[in-house]
Amino acid sequence: MKHIDEYRDRELVEKLARKIGKEVTRNWNIMEVCGGQTHAIMKYNLLQLLPPEISLIHGPGCPVCVTPIEMIDHAIALARLDRVILTSFGDMLRVPGSISDLLTEKARGGDIRMVYSPLDAVELAASNSEYEVIFFAVGFETTAPAVALAIQQAKKRNLNNFSVLVSHVLVPPAIEALLSSADHRIDAFLAAGHVCAIMGTHEYLPIAEKHRLPIVITGFEPVDILMGIFHAIEMLEQGRFGIKNSYSRIVKPEGNQKAQDLLKEVFVEEEREWRGIGPIPLSGYILSDGYSNFDAVKRYKLKKGIAADYGSCMAGLVLTGRKRPSECINFGTTCIPERPMGAPMVSSEGACAAYYKYHRSSANLQ
Repeated sequence: MKHIDEYRDRELVEKLARKIGKEVTRNWNIMEVCGGQTHAIMKYNLLQLLPPEISLIHGPGCPVCVTPIEMIDHAIALARLDRVILTSFGDMLRVPGSISDLLTEKARGGDIRMVYSPLDAVELAASNSEYEVIFFAVGFETTAPAVALAIQQAKKRNLNNFSVLVSHVLVPPAIEALLSSADHRIDAFLAAGHVCAIMGTHEYLPIAEKHRLPIVITGFEPVDILMGIFHAIEMLEQGRFGIKNSYSRIVKPEGNQKAQDLLKEVFVEEEREWRGIGPIPLSGYILSDGYSNFDAVKRYKLKKGIAADYGSCMAGLVLTGRKRPSECINFGTTCIPERPMGAPMVSSEGACAAYYKYHRSSANLQ
């Protein structure tokens, strides 16, 4: 376990923790949206620096974790086709579907390749014209522009052997869905700075005003996270709500306009199923009419189905902040990174993986 005394700005972190302690007068629940923030919290043991009045709730902020089993089953079905090269990011290979996972299919002979960029998949299609190359696109708004660019490039190059299985999800609709749940216990959010760097901050203001709570945009370093918590507590204690940008060195209110224009050209929003949460209106991307011939679902006539998660897996409760990973009976026993039952143990940003890596033998699990 890595403690905060190994962090380069330890003194500043401890100063921020003391400021938070002086500010807080009652119990508050703050949800960090991004799995990268969850990992930083666990890696540097930030929970132990915070006063007991503050509870951090881990949200569904990992696109790999919330990818529905149906999409993984689609990817497996595509990988089993003759003369198909299926590509994706590394984390997706071990996420369990209903009957298998992509790593198992690769071991059985499927041509499944890990790539570092969707543009790598475009180049594979260009150099393997006798094969169908499919990119399994997973991510939030952060990675969607790169996928949109890859699709745009494939169209310009007339690469008819390239297609995309799109499983991109959008953060603001998920926040709205969590807050619309009758049993939520969220007083404030820490929003993901990398998403807001693309999309800007305007989408969050209506949510903050409707539900009358603070949404603080912050980064992923311990200093960023504690500064975000301080601003959230400051607003809560003063009875204020709205948007606070604590990551202004990266995030501008308008976001990245070029990236947004590209997304609007290539994608349209639709209802999307979130693993552990269910369907959320307008929370995912599909390809627009001008690029629909690159849609793997349409090209291969994939059928919509319903696939249930493992019966005793608590991934859904973990992803919605209702349970901590350490409260699951499978955690660290029947569910470990080498044999994951659910996506939060697979992904490098999953909450279960963070607990297992940094705190599975610790009394600090909260």
